Parts: sequence; structure tokens; C-alpha cells
Amino acid sequence: MSYIASEHRYDEMIYRKCGKSGLKLPLLSLGLWHNFGTHDDYQNMKNMCIAAFDRGVTHFDLANNYGPLPGSAETNFGRILKEEFAAYRDEMIISTKAGYTMWPGPYGDWGSRKYMLASLDQSLGRLGLPYVDIFYHHRMDKNTPLEESMLALDTAVKSGRALYAGLSNYDSATARQAAAILGELRCPFVLNQVRYSIFDRHIEADNLEQAAEDAGFGIICFSPLAQGLLTDRYLGGIPADSRIGKGGPFLKREQLTEQKLGQIRALNEIALSRGQSLSELALSWVLKSERVTSVLIGASSPEQLVQNLGILRSPAFTADELAQVDVITDAAT
Repeated sequence: MSYIASEHRYDEMIYRKCGKSGLKLPLLSLGLWHNFGTHDDYQNMKNMCIAAFDRGVTHFDLANNYGPLPGSAETNFGRILKEEFAAYRDEMIISTKAGYTMWPGPYGDWGSRKYMLASLDQSLGRLGLPYVDIFYHHRMDKNTPLEESMLALDTAVKSGRALYAGLSNYDSATARQAAAILGELRCPFVLNQVRYSIFDRHIEADNLEQAAEDAGFGIICFSPLAQGLLTDRYLGGIPADSRIGKGGPFLKREQLTEQKLGQIRALNEIALSRGQSLSELALSWVLKSERVTSVLIGASSPEQLVQNLGILRSPAFTADELAQVDVITDAAT
């Protein structure tokens, strides 16, 4: 029996506009950076996507290199789309990106027109789709003229392979320049996807929120839980099955210092006083600004994903709570 979505899927989710565009995203979007690769459990992937969509999580975020192996997240998600979500495609926002290494030689990464459009065509083949909703340039490229990369995004949109253009990992100055180029081309640019968390405030120093306000684009944030540090996983030490315990590439044992562990435990006390888990506190904190359209969550199980949806009922932060977070983290400087 094929999947039938919950009739209550839009009852609780909150949606925010992407900058000044008409496009809305759920406060929480499902990121497929981790747990959708070659060696991950396919049924678990499917269950996570179903749990998300049944609760109004309409945005599924991919990139050409997500796996491992690179491309496997798109392949797996394409299979899930075909098997379970074919009837619901028009209720979904599906995004992908190009910018990191995908194949050998000079045309397999960065920001040339050759690479970006070839990569998009490959992504569409893996996904089994004629178009994606958002196509991002994944990283800045100082060796390619910005205009060339933006013209590639414009071609993607005007050829019907994408509905909107996005940027990822762009600083505020370059995002402003990109927005001006795309504006002249009348290409709908809606989002800059950046890393942001209680422990990583670099976009604040860069005044990215002001750039977004001025240029009319939204901000969508990844790694809001600092690769798992801002969860209850490490309150009692390092579990063997955690990212640090497994020796993964993105979170190293030396990052969990005694000082950092003390900060995590202190933040957990604030979370408990608010009736939240630490992860809920961290997600709510990232979303405290209306200029943040959505936050990307990566889940390893449907239960973990559903738990994070508890932020939809979170109380607003008081000025005192925000000040406490800043003191505990020394404003993450």
C-alpha cells in the first residue's frame, strides 16, 4: 500500500517567507547531509522523510556531494520520492547545490558555468525530477568571476531546471554583489544558506542579517546543533556511538574541551528552566530572528526528528535568557 500523507500535516507547522519573495519554508527543514548515504539504512531514511512530511516539514535539502558516496543522498531521496511522494511533489520544496568536488579534472567543482550546469543535470537524473525548487551555488569561488556563477544560476532557472536561485556559505559582501547581479537578470534569488549556532556566531560579525534585509533574501541555517554538541549526547561524556566516538570527519574529540563541556551543561540548565531539551533551546535560539527563514535539522531517526519539532511550542526568549546564553558562551567569540 502506497503512502498516504496525514490530513493534519499542516495543523502545527509555522512557515516563514524567504526574504521578500513569496516562497515560504517551514521553520524546520530536513537536511540530508548525513544519514542518507550509501551505507545508511534505507527504511530508516524513508521513515524519517515520512515523519517529517506528516508534520508539515515540506523542505528537503540536498547537495550533489551528500552521501557518502557523493551523489548517494540524491539517489536515495529520488527513490523515496518515486516510491512514496509522487502524489505530493507540488507540496514539497526540494533543493540541491553544486560547488564541491564531484568528479576529477578541472570541471568537477567550484563555480564555473560548465561545472554548475553539468552538476545540476546529474542531480536531476539522480533525483528523477525535471526540476528542483531551489538550486544553490554551494561556496564562493575566487577564481571564477561572480557574474559567471550567477549567470549559471540564472540559466538554471530560466531553462526550467530550477524555480529559484540560492547561495550557500557566502559572506555578506559577496552575497550583496550576487544579489545585485541576479536582480539585474530578474532571477529570483531567495536564500543564503550558512552555518549558525549558539557556538558559531560568525554571521553576526559579518552583518549578514542586515545584508539579507537590504537585498531581500532569506537566511537558512545549517549545523544549528554544532554537529551534535548542543544536544544531550555529550552531557555525561562521549558515547561510543556518537560522532566523536566514531571518529567522524566533522566533529573531533579535541573540540569537546572541559570548558566546552561546562558551557554545554550550563546551557542545558537554561533549557530545563524553559521546559526544553538542549537541542530545542539551540534551535529556538537560531530562529529567534525573523530574518532567519528556516533551520536545517539532520536526524538519525524519526523519533529524533519529532522531538525537535517541539520548538513549535517554545516560549519566546526573555532578554535575561539571551543575556545568560551570551555570558555562558562569551558571545561565542
